[in-house]
Amino acid sequence: MTMPAVERAQLNVTEIVDNSQVGSFQIGIYVLCGLCLIMDGFDVQAWGYVAPSLFTEWNMASAAGRVASVTLMGVMIGSLLLSMLADKIGRRPVLIGATLYFSALTLMTARVTSLEQLLIIRFIGGLGLGAIMPNAVALVGEYSPRRSRVMAMLAVSNGFTVGAAVAGFIASYLIPHYGWRSVFYFGGTVPLVIGLLMFISLPESLQFLTLRKKSVDKLGRWLKRVDPSVSIGPGTTFVVNEEKKKGVPIVALFHEGRAVGTLLLWTMQFMNLINLYFLSTWLPTIARGMGMTTTAAVMVGTTFQTGGAVGTIAIGWPIQKYGFFGVLIACFLGAAVSIGLIGQPGLTAVLLFVVVFIAGFGILGGQGGNNALAAMYYPTDLRSTGVGAALGIGRIGSILGPSVAEFMRPRYSTHELFLAFAVPAVLSALAVASLRLVMRPVLARSSTAART
Repeated sequence: MTMPAVERAQLNVTEIVDNSQVGSFQIGIYVLCGLCLIMDGFDVQAWGYVAPSLFTEWNMASAAGRVASVTLMGVMIGSLLLSMLADKIGRRPVLIGATLYFSALTLMTARVTSLEQLLIIRFIGGLGLGAIMPNAVALVGEYSPRRSRVMAMLAVSNGFTVGAAVAGFIASYLIPHYGWRSVFYFGGTVPLVIGLLMFISLPESLQFLTLRKKSVDKLGRWLKRVDPSVSIGPGTTFVVNEEKKKGVPIVALFHEGRAVGTLLLWTMQFMNLINLYFLSTWLPTIARGMGMTTTAAVMVGTTFQTGGAVGTIAIGWPIQKYGFFGVLIACFLGAAVSIGLIGQPGLTAVLLFVVVFIAGFGILGGQGGNNALAAMYYPTDLRSTGVGAALGIGRIGSILGPSVAEFMRPRYSTHELFLAFAVPAVLSALAVASLRLVMRPVLARSSTAART
């Protein structure tokens, strides 16, 4: 007697995720990735508050700029290398490993006793930081339905800005009560807890597992968490609307018509991060030099971060409805105008806060849009590499921005300085306008792309 053949159902993972409803499973992923980015932003901004106390205790001239630069160099290298690793072995191990690694190095920073130790630990700690943003954004996008993918990536990436905004409040409480080392103890302990939670709860990318044909049992279990209505049996196979690619991921960013788009993405990130780190670093100092009190000057910097937090969320709906390009062009042109106005003679305090808020809205909001656009542009096999490479190249701008400003300040007026830094924002807008022409054909071929 012949036994009936077992039916082998085939499930399209891309379509199931695209048409799913966001439930508690996806929200848990968003929260874990967002918490990682909050601590990433906390670390970057808290250093500015720690540095004066640290160098006063050590009775030496401040080397805050040097420490910040070597940290960003580590972040740049980590963005480039660990993002490629994630496209080979998965988002989950790299994201968890980077978080725990960053936690350990931050705790070690609390024990440094010399500038040499500080420079070394901050550099190698930056390697772990560089892996967090690309993989968090990629994983969130890969678990989000198409209709809300951009909003989900923007909301989670906003964790970086939130972390930077709260860093001042936490550091201002900890340093007077417990000393500067307590900031690093806090900044290292919280990621340790987050890393352990991710080890327990964070899934791997469904698209990655499907392409690599790995952990089919976990793939089925996690897919059912996304859509409980799917029927999965012993003979079920899984497919996605992509093909597995071979070769070095960063080289593949220039294949299949993506070369010009990749270069323009790098240009956009480079120009925008010049402004982001210039304004984050120098706004309070320049505001103080304009005659404002220390408290008011700090509030100017906080206003910039607040504008960014609002902007990152606010641009989500327009991008979903109208596409990335027009929204990002408006962000960067608005930022260019507001940056040029910051240094205008006779600007009232109220108007200063308004233009700084608009600058934060455009620069930081646009940065979230940049990351989301890169994640939408590249296929699964290149997504972490694409986002990480753009951020890595952009980090060169983050190193140059504060350094160029330091060189220009003695030689140019405040008005001329801000006019000069309006130029990168204009160039970012021009890069986006060029991307509109280059990216449309590629995005149109991608079944996972949102409307552009």
